[in-house]
Amino acid sequence: MRGNLKDNQAKLDCYEKSIKAALKRKRKVIMESKQIAYDMLSELYGLEGQELVDTATIEHTLIGKLTDSGMSYADIEDGKVATVITKDLSRLGRDYLKTGELIEMVFPDYDVRYIAVNDNVDTAKSENELLAFKNIFNDWYARDCSKKIRAVFRAKGQSGKHLCPPVYGYKKSETDKNLWVIDEPAAEVVRKIFKLCIDGYGPVQIARILTEQGIPTPTAYALLQGRDNGRHNAKTYRWGAQTIAHILERYKYCGHTVNFRTKMKSYKVHKIVYNPQEEWQIFENTQEPIITQQTFDLVQELRKHKRRPQRSEVVNPFAGMVYCADCGEKMYLSRRKNERPEQKHMRCSTYAKEQYKCTVHYIRTCVLNEIVLGELNKLLTMVRGNEEEFVKRVMSSSVQRKSSELTKAKKTLKQAEKRIAELDKLFTRLYEYNVLGRLSDERFTMMSAGYEEEQAKLKATVAELTAFVETAEQKSSDVTAFLKVVHKYEHIETLTPEIMHELIDKIIVHEPNKSSGKRVQDIEIHFRFDVAVSTISVETGK
Repeated sequence: MRGNLKDNQAKLDCYEKSIKAALKRKRKVIMESKQIAYDMLSELYGLEGQELVDTATIEHTLIGKLTDSGMSYADIEDGKVATVITKDLSRLGRDYLKTGELIEMVFPDYDVRYIAVNDNVDTAKSENELLAFKNIFNDWYARDCSKKIRAVFRAKGQSGKHLCPPVYGYKKSETDKNLWVIDEPAAEVVRKIFKLCIDGYGPVQIARILTEQGIPTPTAYALLQGRDNGRHNAKTYRWGAQTIAHILERYKYCGHTVNFRTKMKSYKVHKIVYNPQEEWQIFENTQEPIITQQTFDLVQELRKHKRRPQRSEVVNPFAGMVYCADCGEKMYLSRRKNERPEQKHMRCSTYAKEQYKCTVHYIRTCVLNEIVLGELNKLLTMVRGNEEEFVKRVMSSSVQRKSSELTKAKKTLKQAEKRIAELDKLFTRLYEYNVLGRLSDERFTMMSAGYEEEQAKLKATVAELTAFVETAEQKSSDVTAFLKVVHKYEHIETLTPEIMHELIDKIIVHEPNKSSGKRVQDIEIHFRFDVAVSTISVETGK
């Protein structure tokens, strides 16, 4: 993947030189064509002795190019612009408010002549009363084009096709342009990034590791493959924390297509905004996954507890998982200088900031490590010794008691939903009989009231049964998922962030009790999916 660093850099330099030369030739051709067009316009309109500043291309409006081209409203205000020429009004702009402001206010105020060749507009010769209407029509045209393009993209996205080029780690299939296939060298880097995150490294640390190893960035890798993504000034081997964070958040690496994550604010405001997650459309298993679903879920769980970057590469397995029992806030690792390993401790973040809001209490990491390690191995032994008994203990009493009735509950639920649908049809029939005079108003009121009461009871039953079924199935699914993780380990020797986040939800540390003359603390260990809670009272000092 990395190859020889000097060879890769030489290739990149060669690609960049070729790209710059091509762009230079392109700019030369454009400027020559602009000059020819300007000379022709000079003959038509007598614009002699004026400097060509800029012209709008067929792909862009002039208003949209003012900033990019170096021309700005400030140039107009400073008197640097004498004449503005476009092919037609739509080339000036399709926002009727902006074009109207320019033509009616800005240009006259600064004695700027405006010419639209195809629309026969020349503000120096005469006024055109239809300009406002033409600008509105141009705006409508832009709106209509935007609507059609959005409709095409929505239809494409709803069909399960990708709406963007392949992300780093994938490439287009040679046989099917709509299919993504794994780009193995890049995919290897993606797996490395996820592995480092699971090992406890944050985006800043991961970026530093990849940079030190000389691994090309996504932009550099694209250039090495002969693909031009337009970012010629990118730092080819310097990874950024933001790039790492984006990679870690991409659900597409699980082999799924995710459409409609973002959208443009409007056809006038080209600002990208993120859609709520419920508006996303996810199509599963559309390409070969680079990482497993379990790995992705674990990384997202780790990312919920973001840590500030540390100079030290030592990973704290308890980061983001230890909470104060009194104030409920997180406890952070103290990083004092000249502190011996056995002195390192976790302390309440609230007390560290505002001492009057909580009490001074802490727990040494070596003590916490010993407690958690012991409880985890005790749990592993219990599960492996009698898995059935463990499942019985984990399942809540209500769900466990009714677990045999789950099939019956589903059947009852189906029958209730069917009866509700039948009652809806009966209501319709009763109403028709009443309107036709075949059923009196009194009889209609009495019968409909009875049916409404029955339907209300059925809806309440449906809600209750649905909640029960979902709870039972979810609990069963959670226990199964937990057992699957437990079976990965026979005996845990060292705590890692991966182990911690796979098996433990949170750890709660109580204030020490010194009534016995010794420092005794209660530690609560809450395992994942609420399968169990261990409470340990341990002597943590004097």
